[in-house]
Amino acid sequence: MGCGRVGVMPFDHNDHYHRLLLRHLPVGSRTALDVGCGTGRFARRLAARGVEVDAVDPSAEAIEAARAVTSAAEGPAPRFRCEDATRAELPSGHYDFVSCLASLHHMPFETVRALRDSLAPGGVLVILGCYPEKSRTDWLWSLAAVPVNAAARAVVAFIERARRTRPTGPNAVRAPVAPPTMTYAWTRQEAARLLPGARMRRLLFWRYLLLYRAPAGADPRPAAAPVSGTA
Repeated sequence: MGCGRVGVMPFDHNDHYHRLLLRHLPVGSRTALDVGCGTGRFARRLAARGVEVDAVDPSAEAIEAARAVTSAAEGPAPRFRCEDATRAELPSGHYDFVSCLASLHHMPFETVRALRDSLAPGGVLVILGCYPEKSRTDWLWSLAAVPVNAAARAVVAFIERARRTRPTGPNAVRAPVAPPTMTYAWTRQEAARLLPGARMRRLLFWRYLLLYRAPAGADPRPAAAPVSGTA
């Protein structure tokens, strides 16, 4: 899933922030949920960290592409499911990390309540969200992003020409996009209500980062099995 601009951009704004999001993966994480996973790029990066990943998206085409690309790659594979997160019955207190990249604006914001409840004690919810330009501050951030975005697009286009390759088959599939409607100010207000203690900040490329950490406590899940091997 994505914002309205993503479908026509050779430079993927969401991919640009993968490293930033991965910095918030709790040490020792065992389980993760990627909501609105699209074709699975971020889910695969999570799985490469040794995390068991459930990745869901309501687009059957995107999930089919995610499975096809993943089957052709090496390394651990996420579990991809064609599922609407607003209707899914998520396990309570289960995930160490829940990610939602440019997909929350496709759902009611209240969906974060279920995502919050699915977190294990000390688990982290990261939302890379989109917002429309409504305030003067919104427009100033947008203006700041324009030259950087143009330069990034030019670099990506140059690399594609130099390699003489363009994505084909499953790699060419784009997740559905839609323009955001939830303003930055409204989202901050609702986050304070539903995700007490959450932190939110603007990013370039018409994005914001929303971080929430579940209260620490005794983990009800079975302990991880020890790794076998010889010293």
